[in-house]
Amino acid sequence: MSQTSGGAAPPTQGDPTAPVFPGLFPMTSEVDASGRLRVGGIDVIDLAERFGTPLFVYDEAHLRARCRDAVEAWGDGVAYATKAFLCVAMARLANEEGMYLDVSTGGELHVALLAGVPADRLVLHGNNKSDEELAAALAVGVGRIVIDSFDEIDRIERLLSDPLRFDQTPSAASGRPTLPQRPKVLARITPGVEVHTHEFVRTGQDDSKFGFGLASGAAVRAVDRLSELARHGVVEFVGIHAHLGSQVFALAPFVKAIEVLAGFFAPLGLPELVVGGGLGVPYVNGEEAPPMAQWASSVRLACRNAGIADSVRVTAEPGRAIVASAAITLYRVGTVKDVPGHRTYVSVDGGMSDNPRPVLYGSGYEAFLPREAGAARPVPIRVVGKHCETGDVLVSEAYVPEDLAVGDILATPVTGAYGHSMASNYNKVPRPAVLFVANGEARTVVRRETFDDLVRLDL
Repeated sequence: MSQTSGGAAPPTQGDPTAPVFPGLFPMTSEVDASGRLRVGGIDVIDLAERFGTPLFVYDEAHLRARCRDAVEAWGDGVAYATKAFLCVAMARLANEEGMYLDVSTGGELHVALLAGVPADRLVLHGNNKSDEELAAALAVGVGRIVIDSFDEIDRIERLLSDPLRFDQTPSAASGRPTLPQRPKVLARITPGVEVHTHEFVRTGQDDSKFGFGLASGAAVRAVDRLSELARHGVVEFVGIHAHLGSQVFALAPFVKAIEVLAGFFAPLGLPELVVGGGLGVPYVNGEEAPPMAQWASSVRLACRNAGIADSVRVTAEPGRAIVASAAITLYRVGTVKDVPGHRTYVSVDGGMSDNPRPVLYGSGYEAFLPREAGAARPVPIRVVGKHCETGDVLVSEAYVPEDLAVGDILATPVTGAYGHSMASNYNKVPRPAVLFVANGEARTVVRRETFDDLVRLDL
């Protein structure tokens, strides 16, 4: 059982009781002779017994393969969007596989540096970067800063004119405090292209908190400001960035964005163009998404057709497409409650604190029992969490085998993105542990929180 861009086509959505499509499982998944799911050579039910639940289980081979796919498809400069999932081990892995890392806060910057990622392989994003975050990025020499507002341009200019913000050790030549090198910057442009995804994860439309609008003329003014700073040696203005949104299944919007941007970008003579991330992944039976290579080739062809020179470094920032299907989450069933005339509620020991996406975006997932991973699922249920919210729903319309019982391990696949990274301590529930599995070995990369952790910051 493996997840590849080829192979058998996914089943249609017409039969929700069918087994979970193997392409939704991590790459090294296999069902053994007894019907139990193994990932990375390990029985996942054994992992639940050893490490407890809820539990995020990541297939390390899958993560590495997707990073390599991205580097092969996009080339030098492709950056992993760490907001999808970040811990020290993930930062190291992405760096080892040749990816840059896209960070959007001081915290993400700190984790990446702690992991040993060279600063010049980091890209700093964010629509409201503080003076402190910018100063930290400038001090360590991050590779790229994506400028998001006129206020940020002012901050950059002010910070670079203030040596007291940086290293106070005098340089040998001048005896004056050392200033950082000129930062390489890109301007984030909103091209006015809307995509068919949830409104909360659209970012390329005119009405957006991100970037400089093309239609409003803000993009032209921003380019003028940055070009002026570049002429005065304050920054090195290297490119344009445009991100359309998240969980995008069609390639046409990316092509449209290139067509819209080309007339603006080409005359600038800048060496870099970044199309952001957003490539979708299948979450449920019947969904399909283009592979990384197809996404990259369609963008490059659109650039060529629009007159953008081949010498321009065209790259991207995938996040979800790297990590989402690399993981499954394991839960233990605590309650099965049949409400006659309505539905059966199956309560598990996690919920919206470890996966808020269903609550935030109405996101769909599959559910299955790892002890019979390839079995039909004729029984409709609703998988809910343990939190004091009616809306604490993990899978609104799930299907499971008839013999589901209290104490079973229930799993949801494709939980590698925006689960752990958006997790909370709502109702003072400790956040789950995270495992990387490979070649029959499991290692804890994020330990499970304890009750003592929940009061560690209290005074």
